[in-house]
Order: sequence, then C-alpha cells, then structure tokens
Amino acid sequence: MTGNDNPYAGSFGNQMSASASFGGQPVAAAPAGGDLIKETTTANFSKDVLDASRQQPVLVDFWAPWCGPCKQLTPVIEKVVTEAAGRVKLVKMNIDDHPSIAGQLGIQSIPAVIAFVGGRPVDGFMGAVAESQIKQFIEKVAGPAVDDSKAEIEAALADAKGLLETGDAENAAGLFGAVLQADPDNVVAIAGMVDCMITLGQLAEAREALSGLPEDLAKDAGIGAIAKKLDQIEEARKLGDPNALEQRLAANPDDHEARMMLAKIRNVEGDRDGAADHLLTIMKRDRAFDDDGARRELVSFFEVWGPKDPATIAARRKLSSILFS
Repeated sequence: MTGNDNPYAGSFGNQMSASASFGGQPVAAAPAGGDLIKETTTANFSKDVLDASRQQPVLVDFWAPWCGPCKQLTPVIEKVVTEAAGRVKLVKMNIDDHPSIAGQLGIQSIPAVIAFVGGRPVDGFMGAVAESQIKQFIEKVAGPAVDDSKAEIEAALADAKGLLETGDAENAAGLFGAVLQADPDNVVAIAGMVDCMITLGQLAEAREALSGLPEDLAKDAGIGAIAKKLDQIEEARKLGDPNALEQRLAANPDDHEARMMLAKIRNVEGDRDGAADHLLTIMKRDRAFDDDGARRELVSFFEVWGPKDPATIAARRKLSSILFS
C-alpha cells in the first residue's frame, strides 16, 4: 500500500492532515554531506579532529595530490561517509602541505585513514580498500547503524496507545495518522487508527477502512482483533435492552440465553469483568449450552482484550479452574 492509496492519510479530520511528524517534532533529516566532510590544516587539526571526535568518531584521510590510490579512495570513502548520515565525520589532510601530523602518527604510506574517538586515534587502515570494507570499518568504530526513523515510529505508537487508553482518541488518531504517512503498511498504526474510529463512534468508517485493506494486512493478528471488536459492538447493538435482560435473569438465573446476550452487551460497555463472569456462570451451570458457546465467546473476548489485560488474566484463571476441576 502506497501513500497515495493509504485510506487513512488525510482522511481523519484535521488530525490526519499534518506532515509526518511525531509529538509535533518533524523527523530529523540526515546532515548534508558538506557538513560531514572537510579539509583541515595543522593549525586546525586539534579543533577539527581531536575536539570533534569527542562528539562523534572522526576519520582522518591522509592524502597527497600525486597519490593515485588516494584518488581511487576519495570518492568511495566520501560516498560511504555521506551515506552514514552523521555517524562519523571525514576530515581530509594533504600531507604535502601539512606533513607534521602524519609524521607524528608514524604514517609512511598513503592513503592512510585513521579513526579518532574521544580525542585519540583508535584504529585505521591503509590503501584504496573496497566500499564494503570502509562500511565495516565505520561500523567497528561507530557501532551498528541505528534506524532513527524506526525508533521515532515506535515512540509515536507507544504515545498513541497511551492516549487511546486514556480515552483521548482524537490526539491518538493524530499520532497514528503521522505514523501511517511515514509507513502506510504499519499494521499497529492501522489497527490503532481503526480503534480510534470505533472509540469515536465512527463504526461505518471503521468497517470501510477494514474492508479496504489488502489481504496480507487483513490477516495480521492485531487487525483481526480490531475487526472482531467491531463485530462484537455491532452484534451487541442488536441484542436489546440490558435492563430487560437483567429482569429475565432475576426471574430465572438459568436463562442462559439472556445471560449470554447480557455478557456481550457488558463487554462492549467496557465491563470486562462483568462480561466474563456471566460467561463463566453459564459454564458452571451448563457446559453444553449452545455447544459450549460460553467458552467460545469468552475466548473471542480474550482475543480483543489482549493476553496482558487484567480482565483476561483474571478470567483465564477462573476458566482453568472450571475446565480442570
């Protein structure tokens, strides 16, 4: 699914019209290559290399205009450093014009690349090595690459879930929408957005969004749980007055049909413990009712609530005591 046919981007009120940003902060762009690559002199070496290496690793490329292998290495190392997007800097030093630093480091052959970290030389290589070797060298001195955009998306999803759990579906939708603009196939954000629609009572829009998903996304467990939640809400709306069902139960506690319907209503009202207790009561009184329908309904509740929900944990414990007593 591309951004152009993303059913959520730009469609959820004003919350969905923002650019891809998280917590109001735009995704940081990688520094330009010119900020990462520079020439230095003997006088500026301390500032450009030693001081700078206390902030991030600095690679110093010792070269000379007459050096053929230097000319081979230059475009490759500059390309790799630029692609590293700020993980390291590259400082170039012409040893013909500035020979003293190379002499102090004992460099006798060029090209030579020395990595500085924390103000000290820590590693290096000589010769016009392959691009893959330069990448490995950077990973060695700077550590594995971190996908900042992925970290920002994960943080945005966590914030959105927190907002939704507290009932702030509007602002949660804004964060889910921002994630979907950056990653249209993010199933967690899709499920969260549909959950926001459900919370805001936009059931028809939620159903339309789910029905328009590609088959591979629709099969995701999180999407399936939201679809089941919507099914449960739509079914409960057809079950009548809960007060009338309570009266039926007061007159006949073994009216399992009324108890089953009341459990479904209490579930969508948010009374998860009450809904579970009704189904567990049916199981205690008549396991055969509706071909063990109370247990099957309770399992469907668990799928929507999630395995870590306190109501799921409590009801599973009670269920086990019934099944294995």
